[in-house]
Amino acid sequence: MKQNPLSFQLDIKPEDFLPATEEEKQSQVIMRESVSFWKDGFRRLRKNKIAMVSIAVIIIVMIFSFIVPMFYPYSYEQQIKGANNLAPMQYSAKELARIEAGEKVFPHIFGTDNMGRDYAIRVMMGSKISLLVGLVATAIILVIGSIYGSIAAFFGGWVDLIMMRIVDIIYTVPDVLLIVLLSFALKAPLETLASVPGFGWVKTLGTNLISIFIVFALLYWVGMARMIRSQILTLKESDYVTAARALGVKNGKIIKKHLLTNCIGTIIVTTTLQIPSSIFTESFLSFLGLGVAVPLPSLGSLASAGLNGINSHPHLLFIPAVTISLIILSFNLLGDGLRDAFDPKMKK
Repeated sequence: MKQNPLSFQLDIKPEDFLPATEEEKQSQVIMRESVSFWKDGFRRLRKNKIAMVSIAVIIIVMIFSFIVPMFYPYSYEQQIKGANNLAPMQYSAKELARIEAGEKVFPHIFGTDNMGRDYAIRVMMGSKISLLVGLVATAIILVIGSIYGSIAAFFGGWVDLIMMRIVDIIYTVPDVLLIVLLSFALKAPLETLASVPGFGWVKTLGTNLISIFIVFALLYWVGMARMIRSQILTLKESDYVTAARALGVKNGKIIKKHLLTNCIGTIIVTTTLQIPSSIFTESFLSFLGLGVAVPLPSLGSLASAGLNGINSHPHLLFIPAVTISLIILSFNLLGDGLRDAFDPKMKK
């Protein structure tokens, strides 16, 4: 039936009451797919090209530090006669004679040092030591700082007041002076401990490196503690914490299962940024001669040894210095990427 053009009656057809198709239903959906905190964080991290390049660099450095030395033909303490202060990819006279005789000789990729030791394997082992110190020290800082900061924030009042004043006092302690004092104080006890079967690693590491670990356990956790405290001061006022208290959940379980779990993103970011700081501190102390024991190399001690021959053999200084810079820069950029990915305030 033809409708009067002057009529206000709606032009309704029976087809308008048919059920909507799936395509029409999907076109009306404007809400994005529901994702978990971790899935959303890693998805945003993968979009950060700088962070992904940093991860690739860290993986490559770890492969060269932990895996390649197991197959490398030279050891970090092996001294090759007549191969002192060789330039990169250079052979000694005896090695050239062996090559002319038809024998295969693996090249010295980074040359050798003044004692005839292959420099590439020493840089690899130095990177391994620096990474291990950074990871172990960061783990110590994470455990002590998270426990201390969460207890201070959760109980509050005079407990928080006393604990944070202790933190303020620790901030004033000079770390280098404490390391020097501990190195002398622990020398005799650690030498006695090294003679006990099963504790030979104590002599290998040396009193300086063990004193560094002790100083990290005594001093460097305060920054982590303050970070965790600031997060838990806000989280402890949440409704789920009040509900857990009403149900009779113990304080330790509330801190472990509810508070620390809900600030795990901040903990990951802070921990990632703490690793390069620990590596730099260890390298700096090794550069001053307060690090690992000879002949065990560290990037800091290699740079210190290379400084003496900077005019004649500058690569002995530049190679460990560039390696330290590359590792620290990669971890810093990764930490920035994790912060952008897991911080809710950075979401657009």
